[in-house]
Amino acid sequence: MNGEKLPVTVLIVSGVYIVMGAVGFVYHFRELMALQPNAVWIELFRLLAIVCGVFLLRGRNWARWLALAWMAFNGAVSFPALDQVATHFVFLIVIAWLLFQPGAGRYFRASSERA
Repeated sequence: MNGEKLPVTVLIVSGVYIVMGAVGFVYHFRELMALQPNAVWIELFRLLAIVCGVFLLRGRNWARWLALAWMAFNGAVSFPALDQVATHFVFLIVIAWLLFQPGAGRYFRASSERA
């Protein structure tokens, strides 16, 4: 960990990514066992959310960008369901706002200075 205190905003976003990744992984695991097409990619994508959440907690700056890319990709694969694209876009904006607050910036900067 770094010397800067973990901001609540980072804790919330990290928790959401870890929980949603784990829930999605368990939910889609049956598809993986049934050897359905794309199941491996779906499961890897869910694991990526967990990795993102863990490294957000550890203060890795690249994880902030991965969190945004992950949500943007979710929105892109939701196309052409415009309501889902809009929902993902709103989540993307909220996550970006939370992860780029001044306190979060100090937290991620402190981590990169120690590395």
